[in-house]
Amino acid sequence: MLDATPKKIADRKALRINPAKTCQPIGAIYAALGIHKCLPHSHGSQGCVSFHRMHLTRHFREPAMASTSSFTEGTSVFGGNANLREAIKNVFQVYKPDCLAIHTTCLSETIGDDVPGIIRNASDLIPEGKYVIHANTPSYVGSHITGFANMTKAMADYLAEKNLPGVSDRLNIIPGFVEPADIREIKRILNMFGIKYNLYPDTSDVMDAPQTGKYSFYPSGGAPIDMIKASGSAKATICMGPYSSMPAGIALDNKCGVELVSINVPVGIEATDRFIMKLLALTGRKTPPEEIINERGRLVDLMTDTNFQYQGKRVAIFGDPDMVIPMTDFIVSLGLIPVYCLTGTPGERFVNDIKRICEKVFPDVRVEAQADLFLLHQWLKNEKVDLIIGNTYGKYISRAEGIPLVRFGFPVLDRIAYPYFPNVGYQGAIRLLEKISTALLDKQDADALDEDLELVM
Repeated sequence: MLDATPKKIADRKALRINPAKTCQPIGAIYAALGIHKCLPHSHGSQGCVSFHRMHLTRHFREPAMASTSSFTEGTSVFGGNANLREAIKNVFQVYKPDCLAIHTTCLSETIGDDVPGIIRNASDLIPEGKYVIHANTPSYVGSHITGFANMTKAMADYLAEKNLPGVSDRLNIIPGFVEPADIREIKRILNMFGIKYNLYPDTSDVMDAPQTGKYSFYPSGGAPIDMIKASGSAKATICMGPYSSMPAGIALDNKCGVELVSINVPVGIEATDRFIMKLLALTGRKTPPEEIINERGRLVDLMTDTNFQYQGKRVAIFGDPDMVIPMTDFIVSLGLIPVYCLTGTPGERFVNDIKRICEKVFPDVRVEAQADLFLLHQWLKNEKVDLIIGNTYGKYISRAEGIPLVRFGFPVLDRIAYPYFPNVGYQGAIRLLEKISTALLDKQDADALDEDLELVM
């Protein structure tokens, strides 16, 4: 298992081994599924969209619907104009979505199809009151987070409207590439504050729809199009995660003049504190709701009670930048030491944010953006840690090096119910703390001699 990974690290510029990311269209499809009655459409080959749907389905264990322009060899030479026109006509006739969200693939990008132009010329095929939006998502640049950000920005670009009556008291929430349970938790917090909001993309009740015995092609969840339209007339936009949400917030500011507020995804105690403080500042409230105060108190109590179990343990964290950054912040607040931090998504901001978080506790942290898991494995071969935090792809390194893995981020393909429990908010932090402590204690139990095996820890 990964026995061929050499210990010696060599500079690589044009080769990725075991990428710590996947391609843009997967993020674009996930974002589009967060609009109610929206059908994602892949302008490319059937093989591409089959992989994208399969990957999302394996993580969420829900069907991820998406149509395709079904490129052939001829399309690859002469372009996809005719295929996309035919697809727009067929999709609205057969599947009757309220919105068709088109994203490109490597092939259509390489051909150079003018998707906005094709959509304009196909206006006669789009039924009245229906919408077609699009995002460019070439897989050979960026990552699934880039694709998610591009499609979310397209929602603002195409649909947001300025100066709509009766909605100026709302807050916009762009939650980023998070789980359906995270979105549900964010909405629960907003409801406790009594805040009126526009939140999108909203994949809750879409990618974790309840089993009712009756199949629905369009589940009840997802942000209504009217809500996305209203986001152009809101008082401010809270963007959670600079990589996945900021482009949409900037688009709303540029198009409609809506104030942009950028925060990290509220993972861990400090990121959640900043989210709550922003809500207080934007609503004019003096204190949070009593239940929020109690939830924070329970988290602090658990951190205090269990601190001796994980204090000083060394950790490697990898995954999407908007999740790794606040997780590193949480790790520091728990007294663990982030030794390695890595993401496959490009962007210098990731490196700067991690170094800023670690500068007082471990200034020698090794951090890389646009890197791969091969490099992470080499780092671990040279100097081990006590714990790895990342997605399922870390299990091979975990097994090879005998280091416990806490599954966190996208995708989690080998454990059930991950999308059903929130990582965000104080409740999510309690869950993460339980998972971290359990992984370390399980390792301690597994390695203990018979005479050292403790009943109470």
